[in-house]
Amino acid sequence: MRDRYFDPITLGQIAAEVFVSPFHLSRVFAELTGVTPGRYLTAVRLFEAKRLLLTTDLTVADVVCSVGYNSVGTFTSRFTKAVGMTPTQYRSPEVRELLLAVSPDFHRVPPAEALPGANGLPVQGAASVSATVDLPAEAAPANVLVGLFAERIPQCGPVAYAAQAGVGSTRLTISDVPPGRWTVLAVAEGAHGGGAESIYLGTVRQPVAVSPGGATRVHLRLRDLQPTDPPIAITLASDTFPHGMSRDLARPELRVAA
Repeated sequence: MRDRYFDPITLGQIAAEVFVSPFHLSRVFAELTGVTPGRYLTAVRLFEAKRLLLTTDLTVADVVCSVGYNSVGTFTSRFTKAVGMTPTQYRSPEVRELLLAVSPDFHRVPPAEALPGANGLPVQGAASVSATVDLPAEAAPANVLVGLFAERIPQCGPVAYAAQAGVGSTRLTISDVPPGRWTVLAVAEGAHGGGAESIYLGTVRQPVAVSPGGATRVHLRLRDLQPTDPPIAITLASDTFPHGMSRDLARPELRVAA
């Protein structure tokens, strides 16, 4: 998928290349990555589209062709629905400055001092989430960010987040969390920088339930990036996620069960 995301890949083609049935591939793939092959492919394509929008002067039409879509209108509609802004809006300097990207080939974690100081307006029934993040010994010190998202592979900003410099076991408190079920994602970048080996990731297997006015605790152990980790690129530039509204990602081309 990472090598041929711009082609019209089907589940049957991938299964044939690894000599298993489409059903078996879909089941094992979901067990290893937490998402179906179709959603993974969509994540790869949207990640590459975001990268091209932010790092090249290609027109939107050229970006669309480069990531496997053949209709600018369809791509723009799906991109806007998933990301919360149009491809043209995504090219703003603020988006680039506050970009959080996690992939072996393209990665960035904004420093805590560069992030906005609040998540937005107070939310009725808001709660808090206290996250304990265990960093690998080689990662310290590191810039740590913990966010709560509506999707396992987020495409738009978190409903709430917290960030700070961390060493060893770091505790962050996320305030103004709206009630709901959220995927908790933690990302850290070693202060010494470097390649993908300086990026660390941690998440929860199942969404965390947050009740109105409650206080929830989570524990995340960060690890090195794995080849099976879906690529993630979101911006903290603006509140593009309406509290309480669920989003569907762009419909995957692979016809598999969600």
